[in-house]
Amino acid sequence: MDKYNPQDIEKKWQKYWEENKTFQTPEDVTSDNKYYILPQLPYPSGSGLHVGHAEVYTACDIFARYQRMTGKKVLQVIGWDSFGLPAENYAIKNNIHPKISTDNAIDNFRKQIKALGISVDWDREVGSHNADYYKFTQWFFLLFYKRGLVYRKKQAVNWCNSCKTVLANDQVKEGLCERCDTVIIQKEMEQWYIKITDYAERLLQDIDKLDWPEETKKRQKDWIGKSSGAEVDFVIKDSDLKVRVFTTRPDTLFGATYMVLAPEGKYIQELLDRGIVENKEEVLDYIEKTSKKTELDRQIEKEKTGIELKGVKAVNPVSKEEIPVFVADYVIASYGTGAIMAVPAHDERDWEFAKKFNLPIKQVVIPSDVEPEKVENGNWKLIIGFVEKGIAFHSEFLNGLTTEEAKEKMIEYLEKNNIGNRKVQYKLRDWSVSRQRFWGAPIPMLRNENTGELKPLELEDLPVRLPEDVDFKPTGQSPLTYSKTFQEGIEEKYGKGWKREVDTLDTFMCSSWYYYRYLDLKNEQVFASEEALKKWMPVDFYLGGPEHVNGHLLYSRFFTKVLHDAGYIDFDEPFKVHRHQGLILGPDNRKMSKRWGNVINPTDVTEVYGADTLRMYEMFMGPLEEDKPWDENGVKGVRRFLEKVWNLQDKVERGTGNEESIEKLLHKTIKKIGEDLPKLSFNTSVAKLMEFTNALQKEESVSKEVYVTFLKLLSPFAPHMAEELWNKLGNENSISEEKWPEYDESKIKEDTITIVVQVNGKVRDSIEVPVEISEEDIKVQV
Repeated sequence: MDKYNPQDIEKKWQKYWEENKTFQTPEDVTSDNKYYILPQLPYPSGSGLHVGHAEVYTACDIFARYQRMTGKKVLQVIGWDSFGLPAENYAIKNNIHPKISTDNAIDNFRKQIKALGISVDWDREVGSHNADYYKFTQWFFLLFYKRGLVYRKKQAVNWCNSCKTVLANDQVKEGLCERCDTVIIQKEMEQWYIKITDYAERLLQDIDKLDWPEETKKRQKDWIGKSSGAEVDFVIKDSDLKVRVFTTRPDTLFGATYMVLAPEGKYIQELLDRGIVENKEEVLDYIEKTSKKTELDRQIEKEKTGIELKGVKAVNPVSKEEIPVFVADYVIASYGTGAIMAVPAHDERDWEFAKKFNLPIKQVVIPSDVEPEKVENGNWKLIIGFVEKGIAFHSEFLNGLTTEEAKEKMIEYLEKNNIGNRKVQYKLRDWSVSRQRFWGAPIPMLRNENTGELKPLELEDLPVRLPEDVDFKPTGQSPLTYSKTFQEGIEEKYGKGWKREVDTLDTFMCSSWYYYRYLDLKNEQVFASEEALKKWMPVDFYLGGPEHVNGHLLYSRFFTKVLHDAGYIDFDEPFKVHRHQGLILGPDNRKMSKRWGNVINPTDVTEVYGADTLRMYEMFMGPLEEDKPWDENGVKGVRRFLEKVWNLQDKVERGTGNEESIEKLLHKTIKKIGEDLPKLSFNTSVAKLMEFTNALQKEESVSKEVYVTFLKLLSPFAPHMAEELWNKLGNENSISEEKWPEYDESKIKEDTITIVVQVNGKVRDSIEVPVEISEEDIKVQV
């Protein structure tokens, strides 16, 4: 028997699979037998694949191989999220064109993924930076535009001074650029936006029907952030200006003792323009300082700051009391109306602000178990804002009502008196998709410099290709501005003053629909044919990290709902089942990072131990969804296990049959793994394979029938070794084409059971008896 040499074996079978197109997507597909397995689209970084990538692709691959063997027609594919800031920044740093560096990185990724034995259909590979792909990214933008979901507006945006571009809210992490860790500032710019907020309610309501992790669903619900309440008009004293506020607690309106305006909002600007703010310079200075803070900084700062607007009073519309007006950075212009009524007795932030500025605190809600008299005579006092529901108090016509009753009655009052109305508000903001960088899909719009008019391009004008004559180093201006060829022929075709839009699209525009393009990537007319969409969609199983819950996952759902509404598809959610993998941590139990020097390169592992060892080790580390530290000793242990499997072939050559106990254990193993794989319990499946191998090792010989069944069970996990051992038995086909083993229920039943003998409630003995024994016979034996 030759020695186990994984490097030779693995190259041999990878070549076989490629040459024979073993994993080419089948055509004879129906809705009943199809299974679309999707690993999250990777960004091909210059540093190559890491073991976290390997975990995702291995888990998907094991699941795909298992589904094929159970009779499913599997689509498993790979592609590249290849536009975006990281690729462009890498190119700038290394003085190389991003297309060259990106293509080189993809070549390296592809080589590494093939080396893992991942069974994808490489004929369906896509890259978002290729013109035949981003042609349809541009088509999606035009679809949104024609459906009234795109607009252009000037407002404060997240700006990264290092990357020199705008970032969407989900691309800002703890006040920093998610790509380069630069502190984000707010900057007024004209940008393109997509009205994802038009779909906020549907995106929220449909979350409950998703088979996703509960924490993921909760995070997306929180991001959408639905609030029900009322909008209320406060009149500014001695003026015709009304300030509209949104509140989720209209029942507390009698307790509003001051008002706060957002520093970047429209109301403060109008008051300043009218010249009624006596301390204008002080206010302007405060606004300037606020502009240097991020929204996150403003929300989490414990020390409340603000400036009272001297000479300005608002009138509480129900109590008719005059209340002071402040500008303060804890109020954000883009949420609600950019103004709030402050009820310090019943809001934590308002309480802190009121205490700092010595403002009146008027209690208008008391706990349901507290008598109003106790509050009146001072026997019950607020120590901090009471934010819970309770009973209305000191609120005239609301007194004695529960919070919910008081909310309804107040809204009725506001609407009857034309000073407010019922309102539903969302935290979700419209999606800023303009980027002032080169490496992205050009926005397929024209703008007239003289009139400001906008014009969408038509499908026959797509793709709008990235030009070659561009200095793509960031300046804060879109690099396409400086390209001469990019504007060639536009005025001749459309008339004087017409120019192409020079911003590019956010990379999430590319990665929000890639799972459709895999279905029909040669189609030049549509993103995917109706036939392909009906055949394969929606995705049956999607695996990826939780970091894009409020970006990619939300946008993908939005894209799909728009396609549904436009009549292209008959479903409105893209992914039937979605799961997250945990992180693979460094040996020091920290997140892998160049900073810590604890990054594990999968290529280094496969060159020493083999791809099958890496695959099985990563699946054996622990539950897929949990974070797990890398342990070199664990890798060695799995390699020793595979060597045991390899050596079993010697026992088969002289094997004729096996003990009944082995056959029973085999069928238990089939049952257990068959139950675990659909639940993605890969670690327990590997443990069961190890247990069975240890049992076979103790046998003098192993029957061919048992051995063949074992190889089939092994094949999704260690496909190269399984193919080689299968081939050594004289089989000419791929083991991946074999049927998944079925267990025999009669062979997993126990022959005997243990009976515990008790006397007066105390255990005296236990006896082994046959399963079929009668109660009378048990009594005789006892």
